[in-house]
Amino acid sequence: MTSAAVNPSRDPAWSCRPAPAEVRAFHRALPGYAPTRLADLPALARSLGVARLLAKDESNRLGLPAFKALGASWAVHRAVERAQGQGPLTIVTATDGNHGRAVARFARHLGHRAEIFVPQTIPPAAVHAIAAEGAAVTRIAGDYDAAVHAAARESGRCGALLVQDTAWPGYEEVPGWIVDGYSTLFAELDEQLRAAGARPDVVLVPTGVGSLLQAALTHYRAGPSASPTAVVSVEPGSAACVLASVTAGHPVTVPTSATNMAGLNCGTVSSLAWPHIERGLDACVAVDDSAAARAAHDLSAYGVDAGPCGAAPQAALRHPAFPLPLTPATTVVLLITEGSAAA
Repeated sequence: MTSAAVNPSRDPAWSCRPAPAEVRAFHRALPGYAPTRLADLPALARSLGVARLLAKDESNRLGLPAFKALGASWAVHRAVERAQGQGPLTIVTATDGNHGRAVARFARHLGHRAEIFVPQTIPPAAVHAIAAEGAAVTRIAGDYDAAVHAAARESGRCGALLVQDTAWPGYEEVPGWIVDGYSTLFAELDEQLRAAGARPDVVLVPTGVGSLLQAALTHYRAGPSASPTAVVSVEPGSAACVLASVTAGHPVTVPTSATNMAGLNCGTVSSLAWPHIERGLDACVAVDDSAAARAAHDLSAYGVDAGPCGAAPQAALRHPAFPLPLTPATTVVLLITEGSAAA
């Protein structure tokens, strides 16, 4: 399969509803909230032949080393609010790292228990980080999709609240809350870009099941004033379900294998994200582990602390078949979704 492609179904006339305005007010009220920084990388921009290269650095978001805190905090809040009066709750989810840790953190913050299901490929350090948040961790003999199925079964068996960041038919409300939670990142980004005198031509988004990608597409394609900003998904070559689905013209589940981009190691696109991807996404790129590791090293030299998932957009920019034109007038934004401390 190709490792880069333009989306043949992209519809410039397509638009969607915006995220709810109250999400950012909720995040602003959380202890320790502050906008994450937007780093300007002029030397890297020159090496790529673009006008500006800016990196939205999520290596410290609400005390956690990844953007996932935004979606998890809002979704846990909404789920607990919905269950008000039921007493202490158990909140269940599956994860390949950062989402589960964030769910555990905010469940504990609200006085509830968390049970987190993880695939067999998850690094031991990630399991330790989740357990350190006070969660029970169950390792599944299978991949991320198997862990999602196990978490859903457990929540149905014991009446727990399932707070999962991927959707399937019949389970879409909670994943929608998670997507809405990510809108704070893009609201911050707009303000920071205006302050920097920049307008984004291309935004590159690390992509697993597609929830952050859906949030990006919601932001840039919402309403009658939809932005011309091109949005590009970036995945591991060993788990490129969005690329496979866009190429096929319908959702495709792909087999996955171990990758240093563990947080993107997902084989099935969220059903909630797919309609946004199908019509709103401009292009897809898949990168290999060595390219992600090199990109993390490059970014570190310029003061940006990125793990392989967070560095994947920088690796995509250097892909020899990058599917969109990059010129000396292009402004590019990288979403650095996690720091190196995100195991």
